[in-house]
Amino acid sequence: MNIQFECADKVNGLMTITVEQADYQEQVDKKLKEYRKKANVPGFRPGMVPMGLIKKQFGTAVKVDEVNRVLGEKLYGYIRENKIQMLGEPLPNEEKQQPQNLEGDGPFEFVFDIAVAPEFKAELTGNDTVDYYDIKVDDKIIDDQVQMFASQAGEFVEAQEWSGNDTLKGDLRQLDAEGNTLEGGMEVEGALVMPSYVKDDDERKKFDGAKPGDIIIFNPKKAYPDNDAEVAALLKVQKDDVKELTSDFSFQVTEIRHFQPAAVDEKLFERVFGEDCKTEADFRQRIADSIRPQLVGNSDYKFMLDVRKYVEDKVGELTFPEAILKRVMLHANKDKGADYVEQNFAGSIKELKWHLIKEQLVAATGIKIEDADLKAIAKEAVRQQFAQYGMSNVPEDVLEQYAEEQLKKRENAENYVERAIDMKLTQALKQVVKLNRKEVTLDVFNTMMRGE
Repeated sequence: MNIQFECADKVNGLMTITVEQADYQEQVDKKLKEYRKKANVPGFRPGMVPMGLIKKQFGTAVKVDEVNRVLGEKLYGYIRENKIQMLGEPLPNEEKQQPQNLEGDGPFEFVFDIAVAPEFKAELTGNDTVDYYDIKVDDKIIDDQVQMFASQAGEFVEAQEWSGNDTLKGDLRQLDAEGNTLEGGMEVEGALVMPSYVKDDDERKKFDGAKPGDIIIFNPKKAYPDNDAEVAALLKVQKDDVKELTSDFSFQVTEIRHFQPAAVDEKLFERVFGEDCKTEADFRQRIADSIRPQLVGNSDYKFMLDVRKYVEDKVGELTFPEAILKRVMLHANKDKGADYVEQNFAGSIKELKWHLIKEQLVAATGIKIEDADLKAIAKEAVRQQFAQYGMSNVPEDVLEQYAEEQLKKRENAENYVERAIDMKLTQALKQVVKLNRKEVTLDVFNTMMRGE
């Protein structure tokens, strides 16, 4: 076998592989003998089928399989041995690759285009300075969290007068032009209306001070302009049924549901953090302690965004084998077509550049991912899921069980590997570069993240 590799411009590689008969014949003969032992051909005893007949029936297919196996093995072996950083998969060269008659004995010549990563050096040291934003755990953050916990533990209570975000329950009836109930018109018993969500100011004001038993005349189409889906949901009909609707409706209030947040007392403290949390001071301290790691996570995320921009600017522009990479991208997205490739290619190259940079940074910091790292990531993900439902005191054995279930799914495990790499790289780079620390409030931080 002969392998030649050319890469004159360092990114557009051309690999020519010549497969000789000696490269595949021994394995072909071996497989054909195995076929002969198992072949069941009428008129012949098992194992006694003439080899000529076996070759006629299976010879070409076995040869093709073996040539492809040898070709792939040698191609990727050459890539590894010569430390060629290939991007994507090798593709047959559209100009130099000639049709091969695999029914013959060869030699067979295969020509591949190889996309090669550009050569560059991504390096960060203590001479590099990157901003790091420490988010203050101030009273506003804690107050917001207290309100959230109180809301999660709240309940709906009956009220005697509408206010704020209360929900009104009542009976809807379509009216005629004279303001009387329309015979055969639309009627809905137990309809739910949230006046605070009514878009039109004049229609919304009609509900001010509403009490059980009141009858309110309003127009659903005016209340929700340009939103037939909302009107149809209120009247419990199809969207098409309200296209031409202009009628007023009467709404007789039967019940007012007021959402009452839970009291900020010992009962709430124990519900959130367990029986050993008794005082408001302890409650607020535990909230601060639970929030702080999340805020550090936000700061770390912003730090890595800034690191990415800093090191990308430091590396500068890179030359990529765009023609080959577009073919690679099209090959991987055949169902989406060439337009998809053109629209997304620039973004793909931007992500590829960062991927290559990150690979060098990971290698330079000596990061290794262990099973314990993946389990820790999975447990934290589960912990955050529980926290979204106000469950902040989940036992460790429960977290452990859920984490193990998550790791059994391959797509989850792959995601956790990437997250573990990002987390370890973040911590490593915080020790490498010089941090220009700045303390900010969460509001200021969020404004920065929105790019305002």
